[in-house]
Amino acid sequence: MDWMQIILILIMFVLIIIPIGKYLFQVIAGEKSPVDKVMDKVDNLIYKVAGITKEDMSWKQYIISFLICNIVMMALAIIILAIQVIPLLNPDGIKSLSPSLIINTAVSFITNTNLQHYAGESSLSHLSQMMVIIFLMFVSGASGVAVGGAFMRGISGRQKTAGNFYVDLVRVTTRVLVPFSLVIALFLVAQGVPQTLKGTITVKTMEGTYQDIARGPVAALEAIKHLGTNGGGFFGANSSHPFENPTPISNIIEMLSMMLIPGALVVSFGHMLNKKRQAWAIFVVMAALFLMVLPMAYYAEKAGNPMLSSMGISQEFGNMEGKEVRLGIAQSSLFTTVTTAFTTGSVNNMHDSLTPLGGFVPLWNMMLNVVFGGEGVGFMNMIMYAILTVFLCGLMVGRTPEFLGKKLESREIKLIAITILIHPLIILLPSAVALISPAGASGITNGGFHGLSQVVYEFTSSAANNGSGFEGLLDNTLFWNSSTAVVMYLGRYISMVLLLMVASYLAAKKPVAQSTGTFRTDNAMFTIILIFIVLIIGALTFLPTLVLGPIAEFLTL
Repeated sequence: MDWMQIILILIMFVLIIIPIGKYLFQVIAGEKSPVDKVMDKVDNLIYKVAGITKEDMSWKQYIISFLICNIVMMALAIIILAIQVIPLLNPDGIKSLSPSLIINTAVSFITNTNLQHYAGESSLSHLSQMMVIIFLMFVSGASGVAVGGAFMRGISGRQKTAGNFYVDLVRVTTRVLVPFSLVIALFLVAQGVPQTLKGTITVKTMEGTYQDIARGPVAALEAIKHLGTNGGGFFGANSSHPFENPTPISNIIEMLSMMLIPGALVVSFGHMLNKKRQAWAIFVVMAALFLMVLPMAYYAEKAGNPMLSSMGISQEFGNMEGKEVRLGIAQSSLFTTVTTAFTTGSVNNMHDSLTPLGGFVPLWNMMLNVVFGGEGVGFMNMIMYAILTVFLCGLMVGRTPEFLGKKLESREIKLIAITILIHPLIILLPSAVALISPAGASGITNGGFHGLSQVVYEFTSSAANNGSGFEGLLDNTLFWNSSTAVVMYLGRYISMVLLLMVASYLAAKKPVAQSTGTFRTDNAMFTIILIFIVLIIGALTFLPTLVLGPIAEFLTL
């Protein structure tokens, strides 16, 4: 029964991304779509009010526009968070956050990470939840899809220029994120997720005591939180809270929402190339990496904790610590795998309470950062590995490597090498600093191997722009707020900028005619080699750390 639930959800995922992928292609490629008659008027009004011209940008202009736009919106978020104490949409009289937490929160949400060092229901006013959190969820998700679309257009040879970042941002927001979020929010409201501007209410419980129940625009936040692969919760308990995720049906809706756009982007790539076989080859690699670890997460949690079993404590239903009874092992394990594979960061169970091998799975997904990934970024990272695979295969046969009809030369490979090295660097170096410094070590609440996992998880989540955490870490301090803010910023923008540069170089090259010696990138051989390249690089980079963390913890049980 458990596996039937999981299989049905995965089948639904594959079925829905096929039509959505075609529609997403129409949006990011500027092709005609069924909604043009209405949405062109909406978009043109926004262009007119904002002073946006539709002229194509050079790749340099596109990158600069992307960075400046994100910086300005982050600055506005900092201002709003700093003045949230004002009595505007603040029915509960929420006070201001500390300066380091304000900066951490603004960086976290503009980078699509949504790492939360605060509890939303007690730390943010409704004004901050809507004008900062929900707003940044839309623009960070739209920025990711826009950049991913420009990357696709470049490497496919569809156009020499990058397009227009502001046009891409508007089209993705108005034609994808807003309408889809509205539909998802209505489904969630139907399942019992609240949507109101009223404040906390005090109720009398069945036991006769009184309890404060926080309320707010939860459904609106939940919809874009998952659709935009954001992950930040209205409540500190995130999607394990019954107001964010009340039923098994809402749980399925939220999982499919976070899987939708990353999966659909791969289908869009096939339409962009007019080679669906190439897109499905990439999809199979991502799906294979996902399916390799999903059974590990499920069986590790189903088996429970052997130490409890040795004490004679029944674990008939598996490791239920930190999990919701209404969801169970299957839905919790799938959610854990999905939220870290698609780098959303939303959680419906506490990852700090996972068994060691169960905790290995989200860490591994974020360390690879290519298993579908977030809006645009996961796809870009997988294509990066595909280019590296073609280059290595070319070296083995003594032939100039080509990808999608373009020759690969030293400058593209150097940029890719730097991009691959940056990810482990901004994870392992800060982790080492945190473990040896008093300011970092003071936040660790578990000794031994699990304490190491807590630290590594925090920086891995930040670097992968995921946002989930081993919540046993005492992270709302100057050290943790500052260090993770830097890692989130570097993890978001360095890889995106470098890969846009790769796309610009490939877009400028003349196509090379295919021959009998051309290494095909749409067949089973390429798919298998690509899987092994990703696994080998991931293992060589991170396996020693994983051995000292979750694997060592498992062996000591």
